[in-house]
Amino acid sequence: MQPQVCEGTAEGFREVLRRLGAPLQVAVAGRLKSGKSTLVNALIGRRVAPTGVGECTRLVTRFQYGTVDRVEVIHRDGSARVVAFDADGAIPAELGVPIEEISHLEAYLTNAVLADLTVVDTPGLGSLDAASVARTERVLGTRAADADPAELDPVSRSAVAGAEAVLYVVTQGVRADDHQALTSFTTATASREAGPVNAIAVLNKADTVEPGSVEDSGGDVWKAASVLAGRQFEVLTPRVADVLPVVGLLAETSESGRFTSADADALRTLAALDDTDRETMLMSSDLFTAWDCELPVSTRAGLLERLDLHGIRCALDAIAADPDVATGVLRRKLLDSSGLRHVRERLDGVFRARADGIKAAAGLASVTALAHASDEPGERQRVHDAIEVLLARPEAHQLRLLEALTLITSGAVQLPSDLADEVLRVGGSADAAEQLGLSGRPHAQLVSYALERAGWWRSFSSFGATPAQSRIADVVHRAYFLIWQQLTGRA
Repeated sequence: MQPQVCEGTAEGFREVLRRLGAPLQVAVAGRLKSGKSTLVNALIGRRVAPTGVGECTRLVTRFQYGTVDRVEVIHRDGSARVVAFDADGAIPAELGVPIEEISHLEAYLTNAVLADLTVVDTPGLGSLDAASVARTERVLGTRAADADPAELDPVSRSAVAGAEAVLYVVTQGVRADDHQALTSFTTATASREAGPVNAIAVLNKADTVEPGSVEDSGGDVWKAASVLAGRQFEVLTPRVADVLPVVGLLAETSESGRFTSADADALRTLAALDDTDRETMLMSSDLFTAWDCELPVSTRAGLLERLDLHGIRCALDAIAADPDVATGVLRRKLLDSSGLRHVRERLDGVFRARADGIKAAAGLASVTALAHASDEPGERQRVHDAIEVLLARPEAHQLRLLEALTLITSGAVQLPSDLADEVLRVGGSADAAEQLGLSGRPHAQLVSYALERAGWWRSFSSFGATPAQSRIADVVHRAYFLIWQQLTGRA
C-alpha cells in the first residue's frame, strides 16, 4: 500500500505497524488524588511510580519491559537522558531539568507483568496545573492533536499519546469530567472512543465508603463499595466494561514487598491487646497513634502509612481466625482484601485476551484518519477501498465486531436498548458463556441459545433493520455462529 500513498501517510502507516507489534498500551487515568499512581504500583508489583506531590506526578510516565532497569527523561525536542532510580527503587523526585523542558518519562523495568502490557501513568484530570492536565489529555486524546502544534515535537507527541485502552480511576462520586474524559478517549491519530472492549473503571479507596450512606450494604464496607461501583457502572456504561472496587493502598503494600515480617509481628502485638483498647484505637487514625499501648508510635504510624485502618482491621481479623498465620499467608489475605485480584482478572479478560484485536482496531482507525487527513482525494479512496476489502475477509470478523461496538457506544448507529445491550455483551467478553449472558448454565443450553440468536440476528438483518443496523446485525449473527462452532467443537 505504501507506494500508492504520499511519504507523510506512509510514515504514519509505518508507525501503525510498529504499534501492532508492541505490547498493548493501557493508560491509567482519573482525577487528581484518585490514587492512580498507587494503583500503577500495585499492578506492576513495585513501588516505582511517585505517589506524593512532586514534579514527577505532573508528568506522563510510560512503564514498559526492558532488559535493564532505567528511566529515560524525554525532552520536548525529542532528545533523551537516562537517570537512575532512587535508593528505594522509585523514579527520583528531582530530574535535574526544569519540568517545562520535559515531554514525558519512559521507565524500563525487568518485570514480566510488562512483557505484554505497557502501563501509562498520567497526571490527574482536574489539576490546577494546566500543563499537567494537557499532558494527560494528550494521552487520553481529549485534547485535539492540533490544539497547540508548537507544544510538542512530533516525536514526543507520538511517544506520549497512543494508549489503546484505559483503566479509569474514580472515587466515590462520578463527575461530568469523568464521563467526558471517557467519552472523548482516543488513540494518537484517530477518534476511537472508549467502550466495553477498551475501557475498565475502578472505584479506588473503596475502604472509605461509608456503609450507612449506601442502601442494601448491610453495614459492610466492601458490600457498600460493591453496590456503589454497580451504580457508577450504570452511569458510565456503555463507556466501560465494568466498575470494580479496589483499595489501592492495600494492593500496593501487598504486592510491592512493603509488607514485612516486622509489620506482621506488630499486628500480632495489636491482636494481643485488650479488646476494648484495640477497638478504641481502630476508631480513628488519630486514636490509633495517640492511644497508650506497648507498640511504639512510630511503628503504628508505619502501619497506617502502609495499610490504613481498613488494612489493619483485615489483618487483625485474619490473625484472630488463625493466630499462627505466617507472614506470607497474611500478605496474601491482605491482597485478597484489596480487590486487586479481581481487577487483574478483568484486565486479563477484557484487555489481554483481545489485545491483538484492540490494537488492530486502533490501528485501522489510525489508518482511516491518516487517509482522511490526506490532501489527495485519490489516496483517500484507495485506502478506503483497501479497508473495505480487508473487512470483507472472514478472518477480519473480530475487527468488524469491534467496529460494531464503537458504532453502538458512540451513538452513530441506534438500536433498541435491549439489542444494543446484547451487542455490547457479545463483544465485551472472550468467554462464551459471558457473551451469551448465560454464565453457569449447562453446556447444551449454551449451544442451543447461540444457534437460536444467530438465526434471530440473521432474520433481523434481512427484515426490518435499516442499512446501518443490518451491517451490525450481520456481524452479531456471525459472532453467535462462531460461538456455536466453538461450543460444538466445529471451529
